[in-house]
Amino acid sequence: MPPSVRLPVTAQLAAWRDRLLLQEDLNFLLTNRVPRAALTHFMGWFSKIRHPWVCRASIAVWKLFTDLDLSEARQTRFASLHECFTRQLRPGSRVVDMRRDMLASPCDAIVGECGVVDAGSVLQAKGYPYRIDELFGQAERAAPFEGGCYATLRLTSSMYHRFHAPHDGRIEHVSYLSGDTWNVNPIALRRIERLFCRNERAVIRMTLAGGQPLALVPVAAILVASIRLHFLNVLLHLRWPGPSEMPCDAHVDKGQELGWFEHGSTIIVFAPPGFTLAPGIASGQRMRMGQPLMRLPVPGPGPRLERHAIVTRRPEDRAP
Repeated sequence: MPPSVRLPVTAQLAAWRDRLLLQEDLNFLLTNRVPRAALTHFMGWFSKIRHPWVCRASIAVWKLFTDLDLSEARQTRFASLHECFTRQLRPGSRVVDMRRDMLASPCDAIVGECGVVDAGSVLQAKGYPYRIDELFGQAERAAPFEGGCYATLRLTSSMYHRFHAPHDGRIEHVSYLSGDTWNVNPIALRRIERLFCRNERAVIRMTLAGGQPLALVPVAAILVASIRLHFLNVLLHLRWPGPSEMPCDAHVDKGQELGWFEHGSTIIVFAPPGFTLAPGIASGQRMRMGQPLMRLPVPGPGPRLERHAIVTRRPEDRAP
C-alpha cells in the first residue's frame, strides 16, 4: 500500500486485532494460561451489572476484538452486557429447514471436526481424538452412536448464543458434568488433548419423532460456564450443587428454543448409524441456525412441511 494511502481507523484496529489473534502462542497464553475459573466467575458477575455506561463501554471494547454485529438483534439497547450476550433476534432473521428428512443446525456456528464415530472415537482437531464414552460420562449412553455421525459446532463470542431443537422429538434426560473452562478455539483444540472431555458440559439426550436417538452436548468454556435450559428451568454453572442427572419429559418442536450460553462455546451433535452429514457440511463452514446439518436415513411419516422463518419458539411462546 502506498505510504500516502491510510486505512480508516476501524480498519487499522481490525488489522491489528487480527495480527494479534493470529499469534498462536500469545493467543493461547492470554486465553488459557490464566486463572480460568476465577475469570469465568468474574465475567458472570460483571456481565450482569446494569449500568448504561458500563454496558456501552463493554460492548465497544468487545467490538474491537470481534466481528460483533447487532443489526439482527431484536432490541437495540441493552441494560447489561449479559443482555447483549444472550440477545434474541428479530423475527425472520433465521429460516429453519422443516423437511422431515433433515436435522437443522441448532445454532449459529463454525463447523469444526465432523464425520463418522469410529470405534467409539471422534476428533476435536486433526490428530487429537477423544472417546465419546468419556464425553458422555457413561459407555452405555454413547453406545447408540457408534458408527453414526457427529458434527462439532463452535459458537464464537460474537455470535447469536441461543440454541434450538434440530427436529421434532422428546427430550428425556440431561446429564451435567462439571469440569474445567479451557478455551475451545482451534488453537486450544490443537494443544489440549481431550479438551471437550475436560470442560464443563451437559449431555442432552432426546428421541426424535421417528424413534431415533439424538444427543446434543453443549460444552462451556472460559468466560462461559453457564448454560440455561428452558425445559429444566435451571442455570447450569460451575457452582451448580446438583443433581447431576436430570430425567425430563419435554416435547420440543423443530426450531423451538432450548436454551442459551452466556458467551460463545461449542455444541456437538451426535446421530445414530444411517444418518449422514448434509451436503456441503465440512470443517470451517459457517452455519446459521436452521440450516440443514444432517440427513435422516428415511423421510419421517406424515406430510412434508414447508420451510418457514422463525427465531425463537420457547415453551411460553407456544399457543395454549
